Amino acid sequence: MSRAAKLLAIVREENIAIECADLGAWSPHELRAEYDPSGPAIRLNSRVLTHLPPEEVQRFITQAVAHELYHHFERTGMQTRLLSRREREAAAEAFARAAMEE
Repeated sequence: MSRAAKLLAIVREENIAIECADLGAWSPHELRAEYDPSGPAIRLNSRVLTHLPPEEVQRFITQAVAHELYHHFERTGMQTRLLSRREREAAAEAFARAAMEE
């Protein structure tokens, strides 16, 4: 089973919607995706997707979903929530990188 398929299986099990939406421009940083616990939902930034070469879209989606899935795990208690936002974002990025290497 591919990385993307494993992540999507977890997303389905957790009943998380995946949506594309214009999340706006966030200079100087690019907002790739966001997690909305009220859905729960993961929203991928359509502004980013429209500018990616076709061969990079799947990797972008997989990495963004993995990153936001980490935040879902924090919200549900499956992952300890770190105190600082910077630490949480670094941990989510590390989780996404590890998911991409599996």
